[in-house]
Amino acid sequence: MKPQIWFLTGSQHLYGPETLEQVAAQSQQIQQLLVAGGLSAEIVGKPVLTDSGAIRQVMIDANADPACLGVIAWMHTFSPAKMWITGLDALRKPLLHLHTQLNQALPWASIDMDFMNLNQAAHGDREFGYIQTRIGVARKTVAGHAADPTVVSRIDGWARAAAGAAHLRGLRLARFGDNMRDVAVTEGDKVEAELRFGVSVNTYGVNDLVKVVDGVGDTAIDALVAEYADAYALAPELARDGDRHDSLRYAARIEAGLRAFLTDGGFGAFTTNFEDLGGLRQLPGLAVQRLMADGYGFGGEGDWKTSALLAAVKAMGTATGRGTSFMEDYTYHFGPGEQKILGAHMLEVCPSIAADRPSCEIHPLGIGGREDPVRLVFDAAAGPGVVIGLADLGDRFRFVANTIEVTPPDEPLPKLPVARAVWKPAPSLSTSAESWLTAGGPHHTVLTQAVGVETLRDFATMLHTELLVIDESTTTHDFADRVRWNQAYYRQFPR
Repeated sequence: MKPQIWFLTGSQHLYGPETLEQVAAQSQQIQQLLVAGGLSAEIVGKPVLTDSGAIRQVMIDANADPACLGVIAWMHTFSPAKMWITGLDALRKPLLHLHTQLNQALPWASIDMDFMNLNQAAHGDREFGYIQTRIGVARKTVAGHAADPTVVSRIDGWARAAAGAAHLRGLRLARFGDNMRDVAVTEGDKVEAELRFGVSVNTYGVNDLVKVVDGVGDTAIDALVAEYADAYALAPELARDGDRHDSLRYAARIEAGLRAFLTDGGFGAFTTNFEDLGGLRQLPGLAVQRLMADGYGFGGEGDWKTSALLAAVKAMGTATGRGTSFMEDYTYHFGPGEQKILGAHMLEVCPSIAADRPSCEIHPLGIGGREDPVRLVFDAAAGPGVVIGLADLGDRFRFVANTIEVTPPDEPLPKLPVARAVWKPAPSLSTSAESWLTAGGPHHTVLTQAVGVETLRDFATMLHTELLVIDESTTTHDFADRVRWNQAYYRQFPR
């Protein structure tokens, strides 16, 4: 079942019942145009709103309905904005102000005052825009005709952002062990994160997970091993008659146990840490990759902020057919040719971004002191994308995002036994890196080809959280100025 967006239409009793009936009918036509454009959420129309009591009640109802991601408001006629004050003040769900009208072209020869009185969103929406600004309502404004694919696409991006925010508000995240020792950026204020984002972050001993892993039966392991052989290019040594087949079976045991632990606890995200593996024989690699592909958030080395962010961005990108993964900038190519970044991690890159069928392999890890772990190896699919990270600055959280172009590697990488992505950051490697460092952005990120910058901006607005974007227009001097200006703004307006 699709999540819902409620469609609110403003008017007033001044126009009389006949006009209000026309307003209601035309509101339904606008909603149908949006539906026809292919929104990812269901549009639910509400009765035309003409008084403050009804407006406040529908906002309270939207807050209370878990199916409602947010509301779209359109002032078909002139709707005096004082009627909207208490309702807007009560609203806690995301708001989109749609500035549109029923007719696309003006019927020049037939326009009379009846037409003007009915079709005056150009008038009414300005009144509504004023009151939103006057009382400081965080919202998105989209102007244009509802039949325009660009308008529908922008509304859908906002709806996806609302889905990500809603997913984050109810997210439970399990940390297996603490974060990597002596690392600063993976630390953070979990209480403030729950207050700001809604995500509940709690730690479990790794051996709590090990008990579940050790209890997995052979039937579940057999089923997963068969699935691996069908879905991936299985390395010969991992096959049923191979000399490392037992390692594949143990990887399957980890996956089955980890899934059971997360499902039973109602968790949508988790972290692991190679420094704290308890009784696990392998660092979870294959299991983590497959869980991410199913929409779970993940952060390596105890990085709960990136895990929560990944879960939210996964929710935003549902059913786009494009991938999103945990990522880390690992090393640079400064030339010859185009300058690029090689991103990877020890094991945990999501196969949803793979260009081709992944290979299931086993190799030494050289870190963690355990058995060789099983993992999926692949190159990321080429195309535009965004990398985004979340940092705790002490007095607030900050998102940092960079638009990128994922490319094939310049040459094969036969000796790199992990999944990886190669990309060109905008506007250049040097400007991107300097700006990211100036912003204090983290080294763990979320790489997404399913969600664009505008949707991420909407997401940050809904969460009342700073977002700094590095793109084609970025210069290091202007970016540094923006960091300083934001510092002043967020000290004055912390929430």
